[in-house]
Amino acid sequence: MTRTRAYVPLIVSGIMLLMMLAHGPILQPAHYQDFADTRQLFGLPNALDVMSNMGFALVGIMGLAGLWHTQRDSEIAGGWPGYRLFLFALILTAAGSTFYHLRPDNVRLICDRIPIALACVGLLNGVLGDTAMRENAGRIITLLIAGAISSVAWWHVTADLRPYLLIQGLPLVLIPIWQHQHRAPGADRLAFGAAILLYVAAKLSEVYDHEILAATGCISGHTLKHLLATAAAATITLRLLQRVRSKRD
Repeated sequence: MTRTRAYVPLIVSGIMLLMMLAHGPILQPAHYQDFADTRQLFGLPNALDVMSNMGFALVGIMGLAGLWHTQRDSEIAGGWPGYRLFLFALILTAAGSTFYHLRPDNVRLICDRIPIALACVGLLNGVLGDTAMRENAGRIITLLIAGAISSVAWWHVTADLRPYLLIQGLPLVLIPIWQHQHRAPGADRLAFGAAILLYVAAKLSEVYDHEILAATGCISGHTLKHLLATAAAATITLRLLQRVRSKRD
């Protein structure tokens, strides 16, 4: 790889940061917590938005159980610190989002957003360890964790979502770049590409929460967001499991 190409991820990150700074503060919509589906089930408020979080926990547990004993395997070792954070963050996301959706407010939203930010930086660090920094990616994970938590704290104190949105946006852009530059296996690129598309679809479903419920009559956009994001996480986790299993076979 030429030295100029090596700087592409840094340049792209800088451009994204400058665009955020130039845009100015991004505020949470006033109606953000006006979720479409408030139906109860067996006395559980906002039942489908609550119960649809369980998939995150199942994927996280499945991944940790399947990968924990292979963490020193060469197929996973470089990215393991990040992937481990990603899988634990999925479990925390299930807990935090469940807690939030039982009675949505901005204080509880902190418990929802911190695990999501941690999952994003974990995935970013995992792919970095798989590609550009096979030996040293784990050394910066503490800084990434601090950045993820700080992005949510910044929003809570200032109402500005820019750092939190940047944390979510960077993996969508940097992961394909790193995988292309370092010639990641085609199966990895396919799995992560599919996961990125599923996550983008999840974010769009969130935006059209009310419209999707009105169109389907049974599932809201926010519930669909949880299901699509779970599918994205499962796609990545299954690929990681496939990598270590194929080597053993």
